[in-house]
This record gives sequence, structure tokens and C-alpha cells, in this order.
Amino acid sequence: MSKIFPSNPVPTAAGIGLRSQHIGEMLSRRPSAGWLEVHAENYMGGSAAVDALERLRESYPLSVHGVGLSLGSSSGLDRDHLERMRKLCLRFQPSLVSEHLAWSAADGAYLNDLLPLRYDAEALAIVTANVSRLQDTLQRRVYIENLSAYVAFEGSTMTEAEFLVELVGLTGCGLLLDINNVHVSACNLGFDSKAFIDQLPPCAIGEIHLAGHAINEVEGDIVLIDDHGSRVPPAVWSLYAYAIRKIGPRPTLIEWDTDVPALDVLLGEAMWADMLAQSIAFEDRMLVERPTPQSTRFEGMILPLRADSRTGPMPALAAFATIKPSVFANRPGARRVGHAL
Repeated sequence: MSKIFPSNPVPTAAGIGLRSQHIGEMLSRRPSAGWLEVHAENYMGGSAAVDALERLRESYPLSVHGVGLSLGSSSGLDRDHLERMRKLCLRFQPSLVSEHLAWSAADGAYLNDLLPLRYDAEALAIVTANVSRLQDTLQRRVYIENLSAYVAFEGSTMTEAEFLVELVGLTGCGLLLDINNVHVSACNLGFDSKAFIDQLPPCAIGEIHLAGHAINEVEGDIVLIDDHGSRVPPAVWSLYAYAIRKIGPRPTLIEWDTDVPALDVLLGEAMWADMLAQSIAFEDRMLVERPTPQSTRFEGMILPLRADSRTGPMPALAAFATIKPSVFANRPGARRVGHAL
């Protein structure tokens, strides 16, 4: 008989995505990590991985992240898939459950990708119905993640941020703010990443994702690819700092899905996320005790800034460096490349 776990909250700290390469080491070492997140579809059947997750669940709070429900499908949610999700959540009692603002199934065909929506009233009605059915089935609030995008629909009548705000109002769902996705989409589509975050209701944001991305040059243009295959780059750390300064600390996940590194690299990235959040909380406490003009914050804190790499500078140092824009980033001719770093 499967063990039923009590629901314990995911702390306002950094966790890591559980990857198959690390399961054995996680079981033997039980390293310090705020919490774990798993992709729902990897644990819906019976397997050694499910048994391992049952053992790890005894030590770590859990978030379940769906990638296959296709919330944007006009045909509605797949009944069997939804039932498997319900049983998974009933068994492991995750504190957080999330899915994507995307579609991946149509006319009986399933596409192994998360595809963007046209943001208009028709799509909003479809996603609203699907999110409501999901929440009714699971009997809990579900957090919807913003998508990384490479193209936009001409027929959209609202932005993705406006769409998410409407969705929260209609369904009561929460938001999973993927900082890397905001940065990738902002660079590819040419919008202001901070303005995107500013539009979202802070009280609805219950989880944050951080990840790396690839930088490609296509016929002279820079295109960012959301591949989750490297360290969190300085620009994403900087946007993360902006977000938590605005909304406060949130449970934050380090995602790494391709070219997965050693477990200690993921744990190190999580540690830097915690340090950055704690340093901002400390700064805020000091400002309350001794108000400081905004313009002098981080004055003089200029550190070398390089693109992300496995052998590059420690990510937290790079993050602090990006809090104060460099002279290079302010040069008109270098803005696009600087934005992509």
C-alpha cells in the first residue's frame, strides 16, 4: 500500500528540480535543499523512480510541475491524464502544483513541446475552463507558469501579462513566475521584462523558477533559447533581484534539464539564490532603520561581468554586478547584446 504523506509547506527558500541522474546521490546523501520539484508525468506510473520519490518525500517538501495537461487546448483536458495527476497529488501531497500557459495537444495528436497561445478573449475562455476544471479536480489552487516565446501572434488582443492577470481574476489560480522565461521572451519579442513583472499581482505569485538559456545568433540577430542547460546567467539573477525586491521572497527553483551537471552544481545555484534573497532582505531592513537615497544603493559595487558558463565567475557575484548596470550596457550600440548576457 502506498504511503500517504502529510502536506508540509514549501519554504520561502531555494529548491532544486529532481533529475534522474541525481536520485541515487540524493537518497544516499540527503543534502540540504529547501525543497524538491518533479515533473508530474515522470511519476504517474509505477517505477523505481516513484519508489525513490516516496523515500525522498520523507525528507523534503515537494512541488509537482505538470508539463502535459495542455491547458490551452480547445478540446479540454484529457480525462485520463487529469485522473493520473489527481492520484499523484493525493499520494505525495505536494505543497505546490503548477502547469504552463501553453498547449501541446490537438485533434488527438500530442506534441512534445509547450506551444504559445494567441492572447485573446477566445483563448482566455478556453484556458479559464481548463484551469477551473483542474483546480476543481485537485481541490487546490494551481500555479500557472508564463511561457518563453520566440514569436508572437498578430491576432493577440492582450499581452501575456494581461492574460495572466485576467486568468487569476477569473479562476483564483496562482502564478509561477519563471524569471528566465520573462527574460528570454523580452529579449526575443522586444518588451520590457521589468514592466511584465510589474503588471502581475504580487499576492498571486507563489513560486519562482530560475534557469539558464542558450544565446544564438541568427542572421545578425540574437535569439535566446530556453534550454535549461547552463548556470543561471547574470541578467536573470539581476531580474530575480528586481522581482523579489518588488514582491518579497518566494519559493525559488533552480531548473536544469539538459546537459545536467553534478548535483553539487545545482545545490550551489540554490545556495546563491538564498544568499541573494537574504542580502536583499538585509538591505531592506537596514533601509527601514536608516533610510538611504535610492540613487546611492550599491554605489561603487562594480564587479567583472561575464556570460554564464560552467567555469565562469561565481553566479552571486555576477548577480550583484548586474544590479548596477555597467557602462557597457548603457551604450546604445551594445544594448541588445548586453541584454542577452
